[in-house]
Amino acid sequence: MTTATSLTDRAVAMLRAVAEGRAHITVSVEPDLYVDELPCCDQSTAHELAHTGLVAPAHPAPPRTRVRAELTAAGRRALAGR
Repeated sequence: MTTATSLTDRAVAMLRAVAEGRAHITVSVEPDLYVDELPCCDQSTAHELAHTGLVAPAHPAPPRTRVRAELTAAGRRALAGR
């Protein structure tokens, strides 16, 4: 599991963008993250953040839809730990 101390600087920057309301995520098995309407350069980190439960879609949506991303409670704790 990803912890605050194991997060890379890039992952922290991605979490901050989500916290600031600047990110969207695709509803998918491998969710992609977009910041400021641009795809993130490190989608493997985006997938890890989603699969470890740090970020999630803000609301349910059909597959392949892009929706606002939000931090989960675990994501808020991980970001606060940095």
